[in-house]
Amino acid sequence: MAANNEQIACDFMHAHEDIVKKVTAEMPSEDILFDLSELFKVFGDSTRIRILFCLFTSEMCVCDIATLLNMTQSAISHQLRLLKRSKLVASRREGKSIFYSLADSHVGTIINQGLEHVEE
Repeated sequence: MAANNEQIACDFMHAHEDIVKKVTAEMPSEDILFDLSELFKVFGDSTRIRILFCLFTSEMCVCDIATLLNMTQSAISHQLRLLKRSKLVASRREGKSIFYSLADSHVGTIINQGLEHVEE
């Protein structure tokens, strides 16, 4: 039984074949689902979320992010490498500075949707 006393299992085992077939037809491959779970693991760190939110607001260099989050440049660089490897962050060089931004609008949408969900 669930903590709020709601039943979370069927009274007897029976599959609704039409529903199972529909979901099976639409279910992504195991590789895609694995990649999706890895993506969400990247979002599972509050420092990375803070960095992504900074970049959701504005393109920034490591120095800017480190100052804003009161962290070392080394710590920010480490997290940015993980975010870049996960294709969530893009970079561009301008002189001696490297500016970071969200990789694409999908990342902004994920952040926005997450914010809306937790603020409900």
